[in-house]
Amino acid sequence: MEDAQKWIDKGIEFIIEYGPKVIGAILIFIIGSWIVKKIMKALRKVMAKSKYDESLQRFLLNLLSWALKIVLALVVISALGVNVTTFAAVIAAAGLAVGLALQGSLSNFAGGVLIMIFKPYRIGDLIEAQGELGVVKEIEIFTTKLITPENKLAIVPNGAMANGNIVNYTAEGKIRVDTVIGVAYEEDIKQTKEVLLNVLTSNPKVLPDPAPSVNVLELADSSVNFAVRPFCKPEDYWDVYFATYEGCKLALDEAGIEIPYPHEVEIQKVPKK
Repeated sequence: MEDAQKWIDKGIEFIIEYGPKVIGAILIFIIGSWIVKKIMKALRKVMAKSKYDESLQRFLLNLLSWALKIVLALVVISALGVNVTTFAAVIAAAGLAVGLALQGSLSNFAGGVLIMIFKPYRIGDLIEAQGELGVVKEIEIFTTKLITPENKLAIVPNGAMANGNIVNYTAEGKIRVDTVIGVAYEEDIKQTKEVLLNVLTSNPKVLPDPAPSVNVLELADSSVNFAVRPFCKPEDYWDVYFATYEGCKLALDEAGIEIPYPHEVEIQKVPKK
């Protein structure tokens, strides 16, 4: 009986000493969880009204949610009388180790965040970056996916995308198609320009504004080269590019204008009799 009473007394002392702390910790957890939910609900509304990418919104919300939950857990542990300094040191050391191990991934993550915030390009844009030309299929946190003209999937790290040069052909809504057509020196320049310009103006995918242009580009070794430059919508670029070359060849043939091409001359030595 004495042993039982002794254990009962110790239990009462434990409850008296730690009971208020446990109850306080439980109350802190309940109130803290309610506050975290309210904060996250408010942040979701703010994010929904922003122009940030949806995937970025989800990632930031999840990151903030976990950060608030970790803070709440540390506060609850501290309310129980446990020294949280050790926990904080362990978390900091783990964060440093992970950061050092994932330097490249963190660089790509930071690049993805910057791309989604500042939007140098969007899904569907025709861009050129890191030696790749293609239409943006998907923007993820770590990578950007492009569909090249050959219908290949190019996956480019966002760290390189954010720190490198990007040419966005779609941003202005119009793109110039640069082609070069050469004709023989004997041909009339004025007539040639009219024939080539008519090819451009008759193409429905060529924009009237800015107006297409045909100008003498250079006097080459065996031809007079013309810069044939129509404007079109970015999504029509390749259609206009190929149609321009084909249309110019057909139109020049019909007009009787010669397109020079290399000739080979074979010289044979006649043997002496």
